[in-house]
Amino acid sequence: MDPTSATKTGQVFDWLVLRRLLAYARPYRGAFFGLIFLTVAAAVLGTVRPALIQRMIDVDIAGNDWVGLNRSTVWLLVLLLVNTLVNYLQTYYGGWLGQFIVRDIRVDLYKHLLGLKLSFFDRTPIGVLVTRNISDVETLADVFSEGLAAMVGDILQIIFIMLFMFWTDWRLALISLSVIPFLLFSTYVFKEKVKGSFQEVRNAVAKLNSFVQEHLTGMNVVQIFNNEEREFRKFEAINQEHTRANIKSVLYYSIYFPVAEVLGAIGVGLLVWYAAQGQIEGSISKGALIAFIMYNGLFFRPIRQIADRFNTLQLGLVSTERLLKLLDSHDLVATSGTAPVPQLRGDVEFDHVWFTYKEPEADQQPEWVLRDISFHVQPGQTVAFVGATGAGKTSIINLL
Repeated sequence: MDPTSATKTGQVFDWLVLRRLLAYARPYRGAFFGLIFLTVAAAVLGTVRPALIQRMIDVDIAGNDWVGLNRSTVWLLVLLLVNTLVNYLQTYYGGWLGQFIVRDIRVDLYKHLLGLKLSFFDRTPIGVLVTRNISDVETLADVFSEGLAAMVGDILQIIFIMLFMFWTDWRLALISLSVIPFLLFSTYVFKEKVKGSFQEVRNAVAKLNSFVQEHLTGMNVVQIFNNEEREFRKFEAINQEHTRANIKSVLYYSIYFPVAEVLGAIGVGLLVWYAAQGQIEGSISKGALIAFIMYNGLFFRPIRQIADRFNTLQLGLVSTERLLKLLDSHDLVATSGTAPVPQLRGDVEFDHVWFTYKEPEADQQPEWVLRDISFHVQPGQTVAFVGATGAGKTSIINLL
């Protein structure tokens, strides 16, 4: 497969690609495991606050225990400070790890490109390679800062919140979770739709980069043949494709998040309605009601975000797959038999040179690009190669 071709995201995860990507984190295993620890700590700390507030209401305030209330307030402030510090460290180390991994991948990729044959660059649009080296590599940073670690943190937070909710009051927990099937369904639809639109955006960006790069480089040719209007129409078509892909993703976001907000509000409404009856009967405390309203907000936020995180991770894996195909390409320059040259005098001579880019099949004739070419250029001499397109002028220079 062409390493620069568009990639379609079919499967949920390509574990082989993810494993090769995580291999770049080995030199930074300390930061990687530290990030995992911070992610777990943030998930736990985020779920403790409602339980502490419930205790302040049901125990300290209800019992007129002002000493206990002051003590609980101090613990709440300490919890908020620690939670803020953990979130800061999680964000910083996630970005730090992503940027250093991106640096290493970009170095490996550029080193690999330097060793590829010239024929690879003849058949590969330069704009596509620019996209691979810049946009696709930069997408990988989001895998560690906003994708993988953040998604794991969201999942852990959902699990801990559910445990706290059922531990506090299983009836209120079931009422709060009654809208979850509808939210999961809308999240799944959103994830699938926006995944396809993001893929269209990335393909359109690659086309746009390729077109602009090639036409800026060859602008003299465009102007010589008076093709400005035709090439501008081509650019408009590619740019319109890019715009349509972005607008499609914006449309999906504008539909999903209001739907998720409405479902979350319905969950709160059902919770308050049921808890009000419990308040009248005396079976549900005020602190439990307030804690569950807080749990409800904490619970629905990561579910709304997890679809976006998933697509960030998915796009990162798609970019990784593209880069790995490029890194795994075997169009390397053969170095065996190359004689070292201590000094170049500028004396160039072609002596009956024949050249083809492709090895012929056993029963086929070679497709010669150069046929029996001979010339001699003295040091300091200037020579011009003139010929029709495809005559082999560029191939002569590339051979040099």
